[in-house]
Amino acid sequence: MDPSGWTPDELTRVASATELELTSRRPDGSYRPYVTIWVVGAADYLYVRSAYGPNNGWFQRASKSPEGRIRAGGVERDVAFQQPGPDVADAVTAAYHSKYDRYGPAIVGTVVSAEAVKSTLRLAPR
Repeated sequence: MDPSGWTPDELTRVASATELELTSRRPDGSYRPYVTIWVVGAADYLYVRSAYGPNNGWFQRASKSPEGRIRAGGVERDVAFQQPGPDVADAVTAAYHSKYDRYGPAIVGTVVSAEAVKSTLRLAPR
């Protein structure tokens, strides 16, 4: 088990998946519908960002209910959504560029902009 809480296999499978499905918990404990977003691995952790910044609906819901569930790369896990420190911003941005630049600057720009950096969440297994 990695210090991040993910097994090496889970880290590899989720980080290499092109898309991740994410859901957050409602106040009554039920899950909201899944949304499909991009995911990257950086420094043995998994990260997601909200395209177009912190006002995006899924990000707002995940920030208010810091527990949810993810599905990607054949892995399905309950997770906690954590606010990482600013020290990981450059590594996460580099990971997004490395993985998604093939889609072009207009698209990848939505997750590497200054606004998107403010909406970075670390996924921690529960």
